[in-house]
Amino acid sequence: MQDVLLALDAGTGSGRAVIFDTAGHQLGVGQEEWTHISEPNVPNSMAFDCAANWPLLCRCIKTAIQQANIQPEQIKAISSTSMREGIVLYNAQKQPIWAVANVDARAGEQVKWLHHTYPELEAEFYAASGQTFALGALPRLLWLQQHHPERFAHVRHINMISDWVLTELSGEIITEPSNAGTAGIFDLKSRQFSPGLVKICADLGISESIFPSTIETGTPVGVVSQAAAEATGLTAGTPVIAGGGDVQLGSAGLGIVELGQSAILGGTFWQQVVNIPADTPPPKDMSIRVNPHVVLGMSQAEGITFFSGLVMRWFRDAFCELEKHQAAAQGVDTYTLMEQQAAQVPVGSYGILPIFSDAMHYGHWMHASPSFINLGLDASKYNKASMFRALQENACIVSALNLQAIEAFSGVSSDTLVFAGGASKGQLWPQILADVTGKTIQIPEVKEATALGAAMAAGVGVGIYESLPQAAKTLVRWEKTYAPNLANTALYAQIAERWQAVYVEQLNLVKRGLTESLWKAPGL
Repeated sequence: MQDVLLALDAGTGSGRAVIFDTAGHQLGVGQEEWTHISEPNVPNSMAFDCAANWPLLCRCIKTAIQQANIQPEQIKAISSTSMREGIVLYNAQKQPIWAVANVDARAGEQVKWLHHTYPELEAEFYAASGQTFALGALPRLLWLQQHHPERFAHVRHINMISDWVLTELSGEIITEPSNAGTAGIFDLKSRQFSPGLVKICADLGISESIFPSTIETGTPVGVVSQAAAEATGLTAGTPVIAGGGDVQLGSAGLGIVELGQSAILGGTFWQQVVNIPADTPPPKDMSIRVNPHVVLGMSQAEGITFFSGLVMRWFRDAFCELEKHQAAAQGVDTYTLMEQQAAQVPVGSYGILPIFSDAMHYGHWMHASPSFINLGLDASKYNKASMFRALQENACIVSALNLQAIEAFSGVSSDTLVFAGGASKGQLWPQILADVTGKTIQIPEVKEATALGAAMAAGVGVGIYESLPQAAKTLVRWEKTYAPNLANTALYAQIAERWQAVYVEQLNLVKRGLTESLWKAPGL
């Protein structure tokens, strides 16, 4: 019988179970959307519903097994990945008692209190962990301590959502660096919870004993328990292997496993990631996030462009009803039709400047009000096609600015970028990215690589692959390459400079209370 690997992916919008063969081919998938809970009278809350989401994942596993047409005993190992930043708290019986999803922002008052009471503390946490308080675990734990002291009193363990999946399977509570690092109580160099930061947490009433052992991605955790086997249809005793954060395992699934390699993951958010040595200090201006990679000895500098994919979906749904009907009649995707129209628009989109995500300023993370600047009344120029192209250009410009910020503090850059995710499926957007950055763009065959990275981790844990880098070199294959037009690169550099100046003015309108921010970090 064919050996296969199971990846479980607890994403922001859905849970997935994906089965791969050992050559990296997807054989079956089960996926269901889930909803995070906005708690009554708790602004900006996004609770993660463990009680509902574990049965959902169990159903996904059964669906994937059925679709792959395999027997459960063919699954040689299981690993997991998830949205980052989300934490799960457990009682003494290892039962989840409280959990939040990635962008839960309920702890704004706690962030403000920390800033006011300990003005230098965030810089200390950032210097060690590469994370700010915005989505970190400390303010959320303080929120629970203040608002639900009776529940807080029962907390005995903490780990991340990808770890929770493995806890449900095996009963073991562990964590691994790539996701635990996003909790912000971590040390990038040692790849363990920082004793100094943990001690600060203890001084604030958070027990040092709740932080679990940290093991590397691809390390065996335990085996599928009898209870989990009955719930999932898996075979009891199947090895359970440490996984990791979605971006870092997605990077492995794209072959980004060596120092200096770079990628842009083009989904709802766009992440720009660059592999740097683990001992590289984060920038003193706290502009860029730094996370442990799933490969030992490496960190990833990360820029984030907010809502790039979501903005495109909004534009399609708000303005492109006619194009939807035309695309359906032609048997193509609406985005394909819009790209064909946008390809006729010249570089710079007639000067239209979209104001959505700013370049990343991690220590003071806020955005201007969504808008288009510099529209004109000539309908032959200022129309849906030019606005669509302007949005594509803008996502690439913001990504390029983030990559420049990473190079400035790390000294690391490359001439090639891997581009993956939904945005890489078109023809125009990858070429614009090549032109804006001046880099060669590589498009992998497997564009949704997060689950593949988790399957690689599972295979490493049982010796199918020697290591994650070896697995990546074996499994990752390339579909297309785009070379930059350097004349366009020079034009885009001028556009980027003008856009930055305009964005500052738009952000000032938010600061004056005249417009509403697209998003701002808790505590601002």
